[in-house]
Order: sequence, then structure tokens, then C-alpha cells
Amino acid sequence: MCGILAVLGVGDVSLAKRSRIIELSRRLGHYIQMLANLVCYVLGLTAMHGSFYEILCTRLPFFIDYGTEALIGVVDPTSGDQPLYNEDKTVVVTVNGEIYNHEELKAKLKSHQFQTGSDCEVIAHLAVIKRLMTDVPFGVLLSGGLDSSLVASVVSRYLAETKVARQWGNKLHTFCIGLKGSPDLKAAKEVADYLGTVHHELHFTVQEGIDALEEVIYHIETYDVTTIRASTPMFLMSRKIKSLGVKMVLSGEGSDEIFGGYLYFHKAPNKKELHEETCRKIKALHLYDCLRANKATSAWGLEARVPFLDKNFINVAMDLDPECKMIRRDLGRIEKWVLRNAFDDEKKPYLPKHILYRQKEQFSDGVGYSWIDGLKDHANAHVPDSMMTNASFVYPENTPTTKEAYYYRTVFEKFYPKNAARLTVPGGPSVACSTAKAVEWDTAWSKLLDPSGRAALGVHDAAYEEEKSPASADPVFRPPAHGESILVETGVPAAAV
Repeated sequence: MCGILAVLGVGDVSLAKRSRIIELSRRLGHYIQMLANLVCYVLGLTAMHGSFYEILCTRLPFFIDYGTEALIGVVDPTSGDQPLYNEDKTVVVTVNGEIYNHEELKAKLKSHQFQTGSDCEVIAHLAVIKRLMTDVPFGVLLSGGLDSSLVASVVSRYLAETKVARQWGNKLHTFCIGLKGSPDLKAAKEVADYLGTVHHELHFTVQEGIDALEEVIYHIETYDVTTIRASTPMFLMSRKIKSLGVKMVLSGEGSDEIFGGYLYFHKAPNKKELHEETCRKIKALHLYDCLRANKATSAWGLEARVPFLDKNFINVAMDLDPECKMIRRDLGRIEKWVLRNAFDDEKKPYLPKHILYRQKEQFSDGVGYSWIDGLKDHANAHVPDSMMTNASFVYPENTPTTKEAYYYRTVFEKFYPKNAARLTVPGGPSVACSTAKAVEWDTAWSKLLDPSGRAALGVHDAAYEEEKSPASADPVFRPPAHGESILVETGVPAAAV
């Protein structure tokens, strides 16, 4: 979630160079908004340790000489300013660490003297990352779905035993956002009441979300439809959370990819294809859900951590026989049954039964069904049919097939016009967040290619109707065949075609 600005050739100490570097450092401001202090650090690293300077340049996120050291202070924010040193200052480190077992490591290094409580200082003695640690107020993003509810439940059980509880109290803070009356707000409130958390229910309107679209696309750096739909409410929520003084949140990303939790997995033909699809989804997380969780929060200087993506947990979950992840309605198994069953404790329940077995609701749907409908209406009002008929000529790579996708693409291209940028965004058809390969599982899906969970016809409790009314439809446009003439309506600006 941090940016990198490196300055080489420190011999130039002119005012012009300094001004240029300060200007560039401001471009990282949306990632690193706290603890901003200008570090003017000149040390003969090359002479002192030979190639150590080059190693720093290539291996560590650092800022030398005029660089801005403004990493988010989550561990020891009062005394952990960087750079950090060992005892005799022969080793110097500037790093975005998160050394989760730093206290354990320090206890083992009895012969060393530590100058701060920062987790990063220990990397000057050992470089190891292990588990969660924080010295600042934190919370849990609680949508009321299975994954975030389990995270909140587990944290609430063990919070009293942690160091952070002694510093900030043993009451867990939870956060949820949605349109008034949305499914997530109702479910999250019920979970929060059950767990006894300090719950913060945040509201937004469709218009507020639309107003934030350009800023959201700028920060998350994608034109993927489902990512933008989900990132917008998360972006608005993160702004509010940051204003409350919270600097870190836990979130439930990753579970659906690991356990086959998306509703389209109901149509997985066999365990082999289910497993292969989960592998595809996990490997693409950095392009979708992790991208959203990272950039929508870091835009406001908030850090998101994702327990389900712990490497050890992933290894255990992916070593399971994929058969236990198969959705078997005849056996009463819904999506993510194996995870639900693992936490189905009759003696000391983690969650109310109906929450534990609540149907999967994608975040962009759960914040309120009218959110996606409002986005489609907005796009339909700004993208005429004539633009869509020429979409393949305007955008030959990843050609948008809906007006909503076309609208997002125009915003993205305004901020990132280079071809290298547009090629970083994946494409292809999708139903309910599926990969293009999984669309083949049901021929009916080709009639309604939409990443919303409601596009899982015959699965979602509030699925789209197969024949949608013209007012609510977001049709898939067919690019013209080679040599086919196209009638362009008059009155459309030339730039639009």
C-alpha cells in the first residue's frame, strides 16, 4: 500500500533538485498520509558496505537523502521514526515492515539493545515476518456476510488477551456501509449486537457514490467493472474510518476464492474443475479483491489486513479434498459449507445460525441492490448507443461490452492513457465474479454476462430475471463485423465516435 520514491546521485544538492523531489513525494501522499517528515540522510553506504547501497536500492522500499519517510506508523508510532539502526549504526534500515513476531524475535536477541519499539528495527538484526501485531486503534470491516462475521467473532473472543486491548480497550469496533435498508446493514447490525461490538453503521447514497467514481478509479487504477462497483463504497467507508482515528482494519477477503464461495460455483461440474477455478481466482486476487481492499483503504492512509490469506491457512485449505467444497443441495451443502461447518459450534456458537448459513452476497450487491442499478442508469445516460457500436475501434484491447464498462474505461483512460497501463487490467466475460473459463459451466450465463451475484440465474435468491425490461437492462453489444456498415446517429459529438 506504500509508494516508492528513490533518489540516486545525491551529489546534486541544488534547490531545484530538492524542489523536484518534494513535488514527486507529494504524489505518494494518497498512500502515505501519516508521520510525514522530510529525512535528509547522507551516509556513505557504498564506502561502508560495498554493494549494500545497491542492495537497498533494489530490495527495500526506502527514501535516501531527500526522500520522504512517511510510512504508516502501525507499530510504535511515537518512537519508530526511520531510518532505524543497529547499536553502532553500521546497519541502516528504512522499510515498510510489519514484522508480526518482532516482540518474540527481540526476546531471543538478548545481546542486542533496541532503541525503539518499532517492529521494523528488528530487521536490522533478523528479517522475519510472522503474524499480526499493532499498537494503534483498529477495527473489523463487517458486512454481515460469513467471512467478515467470522473474522469479527474470532477477534472478539481473543481481543482481551492481546497487547492492543491493554492499550485501547477490549471493545472491538466494527464498521459497515450501505444504502439505507440494504441487506448488509441489517445483517451486520445483528452480528455486532450478538458479539457486543462498538458498531459504526455508515450510509451513502447512489449519487454520493457516483460523485466519487472518478476519484475511486484514479486510486484503484483499474477499469474492471466489479472492482469499481465494490471499491466505491469501500473507499467512502475508509474515509470515515480514518477520520475516527482508526489506522488498521481486518477484512474477510480471500475466503471466497479459497473455498469456492461465489454463487457461480453452484454450477461447478466436478471437483477437478472447482479446484482449478479456485486456483485461478487465488492467483488473480491482486487484480481484483486484494487490489480493491488495498487501494480503496490506502487512499485514506488506512491499512487493511486479510487473515484468510495467511499462507499457512491457504496451504491447509487448498490441501483439502475439493469434494468438500462442492455445493451439494441434495446434502444440504451450500457454498463454503466446509468453512461454515467448521465454525458450527453448538456449545459456544461463533455466530447466529442464520448468519453462519447466510447466502453469499457480493459486497457491491450487499450495500444495496439499487447501487448497481444506479450505476447502470448513470452509464446509460452518458454513453449513447453510437459509442458502443464503435467501441472496438476506440478500445481495441479489452473492448467494453456494456455501457457501464465503457463509462469506466473513459474515466480510466483520462488518468492513465498509456497502453502499458490499460494492459494491466484483465478482461474477458464474467458471471457473478467468475473467470472466463467458468462461464462455460452454464450456457444460460452467456445471455447475461454481469459480474453481479444476481447474474447467477437460478442460484441467487434475488437473481435478475432472464428477460430484463429495457429500462433496467445493460445489454451486451456486439462489435460490427469486418466491412459491416454502421449508422451513426446525428448530433453525437465527433469525439464520441
